[in-house]
Amino acid sequence: MRSTSERLYDILEAIDRIERYSIQGQHAFAHEELIQNWIVHHLQIIGEAANALPEEIRALRSDVPWRNIIGMRHILVHHYFAIDLDVTWNVIEKHLPDLKDAITSIIEKSS
Repeated sequence: MRSTSERLYDILEAIDRIERYSIQGQHAFAHEELIQNWIVHHLQIIGEAANALPEEIRALRSDVPWRNIIGMRHILVHHYFAIDLDVTWNVIEKHLPDLKDAITSIIEKSS
């Protein structure tokens, strides 16, 4: 079983990996199957790790939409063929930077 610290770093690593390919833009995401699969896979990792975090850790940043993150993971895993690429891109572009900052602050508070 992974520790809380490992889960937090799993989220940061997944965000870094998403950033590595999302820099190519929305067009590449929408049209390149490998980039799409790469990014969706790492969004799933983020949701899985978030789901495994203890409630007291999530409470350190109650402004983070933990339920939405976990819910997105369920959609990506169980409704793969119904993924809305525009919604997914919006998450990448607008919400991942804030999540990265939040996870970094949790790590700093927990140290």
